[in-house]
Amino acid sequence: MILRYLFSSESVTEGHPDKICDQIADAILDALLTQDPHSRVAAEVVVNTGLVLITGEITTKAQVDYVHIARQKIQEIGYTDAENGFAANSCAVLVALDEQSPDIARGVDTAQEAREQLSDAELDRIGAGDQGIMFGYACNETPEYMPLPISLAHRMARRLAAVRKTGQLPYLRPDGKTQVTVIYENGQPVGIDTILISTQHAPTVAGLTDEAAIQAKIKADLWDAVVLPVFADLMIQPDEATKFWVNPTGKFVIGGPQGDSGLTGRKLVVDTYGGYARHGGGAFSGKDPTKVDRSAAYMARYIAKNIVAAGLAQKCELQISYAIGVARPMSIFVDTFGTGTIAPEQLLELITAHFDLRPAAIIQTFGLRHLPGDRNGCFYQHVAAYGHFGRNDLDLPWERLDKVPALKAAAAELLSTV
Repeated sequence: MILRYLFSSESVTEGHPDKICDQIADAILDALLTQDPHSRVAAEVVVNTGLVLITGEITTKAQVDYVHIARQKIQEIGYTDAENGFAANSCAVLVALDEQSPDIARGVDTAQEAREQLSDAELDRIGAGDQGIMFGYACNETPEYMPLPISLAHRMARRLAAVRKTGQLPYLRPDGKTQVTVIYENGQPVGIDTILISTQHAPTVAGLTDEAAIQAKIKADLWDAVVLPVFADLMIQPDEATKFWVNPTGKFVIGGPQGDSGLTGRKLVVDTYGGYARHGGGAFSGKDPTKVDRSAAYMARYIAKNIVAAGLAQKCELQISYAIGVARPMSIFVDTFGTGTIAPEQLLELITAHFDLRPAAIIQTFGLRHLPGDRNGCFYQHVAAYGHFGRNDLDLPWERLDKVPALKAAAAELLSTV
């Protein structure tokens, strides 16, 4: 019997109001860590028509211009025209920041933390920056070990931004959403049921003023410039049965912060696995790596991805829980959904043997205070749009597969003793 079902995931462009906030928050984090790698940052950002509010708690030795950082990021995203209700050089930027609560800091602060390499005993004395649960996930549906629906949604969102920025489709504006519905049979993707793109655009398009003509033009352009290039190298393709929707309300001229307010941390499912796997609830952007909401979620993804890449499961989900001020996790749970090649208790044994889940160890493992890539103060802001996972366009330490050989060898040894 064939079990057939549909699953949908969405992504948003960098010009979406919530994503503007995430990117500003992470641009602030990058600037602070560049000057003071031990900055404690919990930055929150709100945007609305003509307004940016930067708030939260920050403790740092760095001296940065928060207003300049916000305006620069808004400019990069593409909000440059005040007629759109929001522009980098004309919006008001308000800053209302406090220092981190000493009650929180005491659970993390130690005299040793300022050093880059810590002993095992020292790693035990640096606790998690908060309590909470974090999830990581990986599957073998795509080369980047991500679920196909969110992978496609991100691809289309990035392509939508690219054709706007290069001028290929000059009438597009920064705000936009993509959504893909994938057909599954017995747990495997087999086709594309629906593609949905909602994109902000100019009031007139290619000299057209009639609403129906404008929408027909946008739909045809997006199919040729966005959809077809996204699917060009994929085995699964849209076909004549695939439904293609563009701006279902008829037009999308008013967008960005003029159309809707934005807030950091409101696109958690976009940031992670598109709803295909569970999420612990904690946001990522604007938080320094002592916050396990971020760093432990990265570690959970790293573990799950290496397990799947090692052939120990076709899909893997990991849950880790922490208590504030305590270094070692309260619990670890792993689920391979019946696809594992070794018993769950054996897999858990491999995880605890090959991965150090203490917060300070995670920071050391990934170098989360001195990340690779762009060394000019830009890193976290690059993952603040288009997902924190499955980003083959970036050199993310939590996306590496360097544990695969050790996991394969350890699993083979376990199986040989059975």
